[in-house]
Amino acid sequence: MAKNTDERRNTNELVSSSNLVAMGTVIVGNIGSQGNIRVEGTVEGSLDSQQKIIIGESAKVNGDVKAADVEISGQVNGDIQCEESLFLKKTALIIGDIYTKKLIIENGAEFNGKCNMGTNNQLKIDREHVNPKKQASSN
Repeated sequence: MAKNTDERRNTNELVSSSNLVAMGTVIVGNIGSQGNIRVEGTVEGSLDSQQKIIIGESAKVNGDVKAADVEISGQVNGDIQCEESLFLKKTALIIGDIYTKKLIIENGAEFNGKCNMGTNNQLKIDREHVNPKKQASSN
């Protein structure tokens, strides 16, 4: 019985920590989350996640992307700041600079910009830039 309760709690945490921008959806504004973000639609603004951001093949993001891990199959027009690993799938199109610890690029992915690799201290990833709670409390 305890196992089922733990599994149910873990499933609820996973579901509540995932955010989806579905295909055909257009969002104008910044998105910040402590959980995962998956984009299949269009975002006109920045994305910021404490965990993972997945940008699907049909997705278009016009803004900066910041997360611990990022996987891109679609289009990003903006800078990408990734604390751990950035994975560019074969259909990815990136126009902007990349800051990451690890970079994996599939054959066919397109990237136009500068690439900076190193530890988190060298990358100087600034999470407060997009965090709405921090901005609201400082005003």
